[in-house]
Amino acid sequence: MKNMLNNKHVVLVTGATGSVGRQIVLQLLREGVHVRALVRNPQSAALPTEVEVVRGDLSLPETLNDAAEGTDAVFLLWRLQTADAAPAVVEHFAKHATRIVFLSSSAIRDDVKEQTGVVARVHADVEHSIENSAREWTFLRPDGFANNALWWWGPQIRRTDEVRWPYGAAAMAPIHEKDIAGVAVRALLEEAHRRKRYILSGPESLTLAEQVRIIGTAIGRPLQFVEVSPEVARPDMLAVMPREIVDVLLGVLALLTAEPASVTTTVKEITGTTHTFRDWASDHAVDFR
Repeated sequence: MKNMLNNKHVVLVTGATGSVGRQIVLQLLREGVHVRALVRNPQSAALPTEVEVVRGDLSLPETLNDAAEGTDAVFLLWRLQTADAAPAVVEHFAKHATRIVFLSSSAIRDDVKEQTGVVARVHADVEHSIENSAREWTFLRPDGFANNALWWWGPQIRRTDEVRWPYGAAAMAPIHEKDIAGVAVRALLEEAHRRKRYILSGPESLTLAEQVRIIGTAIGRPLQFVEVSPEVARPDMLAVMPREIVDVLLGVLALLTAEPASVTTTVKEITGTTHTFRDWASDHAVDFR
């Protein structure tokens, strides 16, 4: 499909220094688009020289004017713990940009009035702000991020050949950040994705134990998944995640032992390609060493 935006247009990327945002920046540059990155600290952004780096903070909407002015499309990543600032942030962007693509969450349930989990609630509130203000929008709702493995297990793997974690039989379809970015870029550039909600997953379902073994192959070490109870695992989990996220994650993993996460074909249908968890582990092998 022909791109609706080109190098005469400006695409603003929030979260541009993170794993997904950085991939979006790189893929947009390959499309010849003018990329503007919103960052809190331009000096440490380490983005390609072609990128226009602008200082701003989503928690302070009044700092967004320079970033928003002259934009045609915005990729929005929300890391704040509440959605309190979302209406003002979205209003700043919607004044200028025609299109907002939001990295939301598959935890959202469209069949309920009130979201119960904190992750679903915050992302649903941001979605509502976008629906109320933006002329065009696309919501990306990824399931399990492959990158979760890095911050869940990275500290243990760098110390030992054992991963001590609960629910080794929990099965999910982890998605590579390259694939999330690939769909985001198409939604930013193409008109066909207006008012779409996309559930995104990786191409295969894998248990946590299988993911650990795949990482071991990628780094050339025989990693073992050692099943421990949620109570035993909780202190290690709290060392890398907020308490409310740990509570949600333990509940989700328990459910995934009985009912594996669904595998969707959306990434392949939109981008024409997809990456496996083995691809991801190979790409990030150095991060586990």
